[in-house]
Amino acid sequence: MSIISKITLQKNKSRYNIYIDEQYVLSVTEDVLVKFQLRKGLEITKEFLADIIAEEQIRKGYQLSINYLSYRMRSVKEVTDYLITKEFEANVIVTIINRLKTENYLNDKEFAQAFVQTRLNGSLKGPELIKRELLEKGINDEIICESLQIYNYEKQIEKALELISKKYPIKSKISQAEQDRKIYTLLITKGFSNDVVKQAFQTFRNEEEISIQSEWEAITYQGEKAFKKYQSVSGWGQRQKVKQYLYRKGFAIEIIEKFIESYQEERE
Repeated sequence: MSIISKITLQKNKSRYNIYIDEQYVLSVTEDVLVKFQLRKGLEITKEFLADIIAEEQIRKGYQLSINYLSYRMRSVKEVTDYLITKEFEANVIVTIINRLKTENYLNDKEFAQAFVQTRLNGSLKGPELIKRELLEKGINDEIICESLQIYNYEKQIEKALELISKKYPIKSKISQAEQDRKIYTLLITKGFSNDVVKQAFQTFRNEEEISIQSEWEAITYQGEKAFKKYQSVSGWGQRQKVKQYLYRKGFAIEIIEKFIESYQEERE
């Protein structure tokens, strides 16, 4: 049977060094000291010592978790992963997480709702991207579905439209169709559905007339490149090569014909 041979107060006066059989074994907080009634001469079994160590670890992990949560709300998975990085035992982590839940420091439902609201207020992300972020943070599908209810269809259209307006250039060297494709792809990667993107583009077209002059500037830039590229081809063949080139770039056939006629007239 081992015996506590000495207990000393550390310099910071918040922890105590415990010596067993004249050997330093561990340090504990005053709360642990009082809870287990540790004192000089107390007999210590291996099981009793294991209980003391576990309690000390729980208290240490709990305080680390509270500090971790002080910066922002966290999900259960985030705090669990954090404690794993601090090399706490699995049973200790479970005890800490349960205590944090009981004291309402951890609540995945409240976390998810706050997370969605923050994304709505400060980003142009669509619901699918937010859903993926929540899944990565360990939130289950049921809670995610409930929390995303505040991101309704009207708000999705509003956010998608804001993103289109922000990304759509006033002037461009590419066709309107190609611009649309690029921005369409961006909106999908941002987490918006096809239906929302189509509706947002339709609203954008109704609210903002895309400048004809801008489209003409774009086809002039691309058309001159095409004529230079196919300068070794003459006559009808050159015209067809240029027409195909511009069509692949997304320009409508009407504006292509108009440009080619204008370009060739200027050079006659």
